[in-house]
Amino acid sequence: MKILGHRGAAGTSPENTLPSFAKGLEFGVDGFEFDVQLTRDKEIVICHDERVDRTSDGVGWIKDYSLKELKQLNFGVEFGMFAAIPTFTELLEMLKGRSLILNVEIKTGLIKYPGIVGRVVDLLEKYQVTQQSIISSFEHHTILEVIQDFPHLQTGLLYDCGLVAPWLYAQNLGASHLHPHFAFVTPELVRESHLRGIGVNTYTVNEDWEMEHVAVSGADMVITNYPERFIAR
Repeated sequence: MKILGHRGAAGTSPENTLPSFAKGLEFGVDGFEFDVQLTRDKEIVICHDERVDRTSDGVGWIKDYSLKELKQLNFGVEFGMFAAIPTFTELLEMLKGRSLILNVEIKTGLIKYPGIVGRVVDLLEKYQVTQQSIISSFEHHTILEVIQDFPHLQTGLLYDCGLVAPWLYAQNLGASHLHPHFAFVTPELVRESHLRGIGVNTYTVNEDWEMEHVAVSGADMVITNYPERFIAR
């Protein structure tokens, strides 16, 4: 089972910042899950929330800031350090040459960010990491766009409820992975998905009992804030 650092190593470092990804590399992760959005000037930045309020010393929507303005905010305040918001390019540069799994979650729920899919794929192709990347989203219309326009890319359908036969849903859409919350991972889900060539990658697994639950079920990848707890088990 592969271990992906959630937003880097969000349990011990400021989430979705370069120090957090560096910490994940120290822990020896198999890859990373992270979130991408667009600034006012159409730069791809890595941040989970559509607003900067929770994770920085600023206030407002990512979409209303230019990249230069965002770079002046501190996204490390919770950990008593300065950490700038990273661009997608900066992260790809940092990870260049490493065969890590890149789970790129596109945040198109509240804000639609027209054109973001194409911009993300352009960078994945520029850095030659399409084969090791998965594009995921809770907004399944975004995943359908990826499937239709970029069929060579792997996709993940994020969800946090008890769907009926989600493997059939993924098969009908043409998605390559299901990304359920760990509470909805079962042996049946994994078995029926694998029979159809669909992977099961689950989030956010932080406790031993949660890991035991998904491991017994046979999940393929685990996304965790604390990769150091589960690596080399």
